[in-house]
Amino acid sequence: MDFLSIKTLEPGIQPIVNNDWENKNIHCLMLRLDELETDVSGNKLFKLYYFLQQAIKENKGILTFGGPWSNHLAATASACKMMNINCIGIVRGEELQVYSNTLQFCADHDMQLKFVSRSVYDDIKMKSSIPHFDAGYIIVPEGGYSEKGAKGAALINQFFSNKSFTHICCSIGTATTFAGLLTNNQYKYLGFTALKNMTDVDERINHLKDNAEKVIYKIIQDYHFGGFAKYTPELITFMNEFYQSHHIPLDFVYTGKMMFGISDMIANNYFPADSRILCIHTGGLQGNLGLPKNTLMF
Repeated sequence: MDFLSIKTLEPGIQPIVNNDWENKNIHCLMLRLDELETDVSGNKLFKLYYFLQQAIKENKGILTFGGPWSNHLAATASACKMMNINCIGIVRGEELQVYSNTLQFCADHDMQLKFVSRSVYDDIKMKSSIPHFDAGYIIVPEGGYSEKGAKGAALINQFFSNKSFTHICCSIGTATTFAGLLTNNQYKYLGFTALKNMTDVDERINHLKDNAEKVIYKIIQDYHFGGFAKYTPELITFMNEFYQSHHIPLDFVYTGKMMFGISDMIANNYFPADSRILCIHTGGLQGNLGLPKNTLMF
């Protein structure tokens, strides 16, 4: 895939048929960004877009940050490998004798992994420059959290901007993708936080996006299932049943929680009749490899 021809991509919009929802005259569809590319699926491709473009133009590498199960690190490693760009991943925590599936994937795709303590990681992860790397590398903040990342995420809008939806739903990690989506005051936007007690979402959005206050959005904090990358048997059961019904794999960190929340909110009559809800599948399915074997049926 040529990442610099991103505007030629055409992800599908799949109806999610549910008789209970249809009886309430509520129609739910999903933008399948997870199907764009196996290793760099979902929103990660878009958040990286302008960084990759800059790296190629300036003949530089990419340096970025993430934890041992970071979708962002995996996506960056894969994209840089395909574009023949050198990349370094600064990993939170001490190096383990056995890598996570994610870190092994990154290493297999020629990402140089540099492990730092949590205190050092927290000190440098959002900095725009790092000594010894300034000359040869483009710094990509953790999760792509930056105006450039949000600008890239805004490219997602092209896939549904001419469609008649009432609500646009997206999971929130750094809020970069959600900020990029906030472009059309004809929609109501719902952001589902994957982190517990994430109280700074409005500040993040205002930092990333001009005129965000002109768009109607609401942050939903009720479906994090205990915090980032936490889950319960109830969530796993929902994801398996969702796959059986719709043949759509969900990840347990982001989109699975969002879809559980949307389903619960429909059941509790949050959405009015005649709602047309678009759910953004942000990919990240590689994160499911961190679950015990046979937890999921897909």
